[in-house]
Amino acid sequence: MPKPLIVVTGVSGQLGWSIKSISHLHQEYDFLFVDKLQLDLSNPNTIEDFFKLYQPKYFINCAAYTAVDKAESEQITALTINATSVGEIAKQCAAINATLILISTDYVFDGNGKEPYKPYDATDPVNYYGYTKWLGEKLALENNPNTIIIRTSWVYAEHGNNFVKTMLRLMKERDELKVVNDQIGTPTYATDLANVIMNIVIELNKGNTNKGIYHFSNSGVISWFQFAEAIKELSLSNCTILPIASSAYPTPAKRPAYSVLNKESIQTDFNIQLIDWKKSLQICINELAKA
Repeated sequence: MPKPLIVVTGVSGQLGWSIKSISHLHQEYDFLFVDKLQLDLSNPNTIEDFFKLYQPKYFINCAAYTAVDKAESEQITALTINATSVGEIAKQCAAINATLILISTDYVFDGNGKEPYKPYDATDPVNYYGYTKWLGEKLALENNPNTIIIRTSWVYAEHGNNFVKTMLRLMKERDELKVVNDQIGTPTYATDLANVIMNIVIELNKGNTNKGIYHFSNSGVISWFQFAEAIKELSLSNCTILPIASSAYPTPAKRPAYSVLNKESIQTDFNIQLIDWKKSLQICINELAKA
């Protein structure tokens, strides 16, 4: 029997790269990793032809338009990649009875909450990027009942552009950094999320029938300032980190002030164990130090 095929989009991004990095541990599957050269989500008309060539059992969509501030001005591109194309992918998955695993974001919430957001709490994005991701979720669920959405937050990895790598670079270049202290959430190490996604695929292959919206991040609740402080501590930097208010650092797109995610259902439905954010941060910093 042929091995089940898993298509992973966004291989040049943090999560796609991380899934590729652990794929050798899952030799019972065939993997096809694609970037925008093989599947360009800014052109939805190419998606049907892709599915004619490849008939995956699982389609993991890590590709997205993630430039939060630029999305305010590049609305058509953001909407096409994050929503229109996702709807078409879901439609094509449904036609061949494939499972779509869609990666989404804490930015679908308004950030006014006081308790960790549950998967089916009311959504109300405060920026255009969040709106496009919310619409992508909606289209995915409407077009393919065989869809799992995983919302995550504050993703970082050894690969790509992210807060951890930016902080490490700036701490070498400067004596002092200012970081916002009034946005609260939880970091997600992309390798941990990659392992969770593969655990879910394994569970589905065994007959687990759970579907719908889930949340995943590492465990713990911190501000961006506290995240920066931990990066400083673990990398043994002498840089001074100063807390500032978001109002002192205006951006084109508003950010949610509170984006802590409730992860109980993914733990229960797929037997997922959470890892403390600082433990994973240490692993990432160690890996970056080797590079």
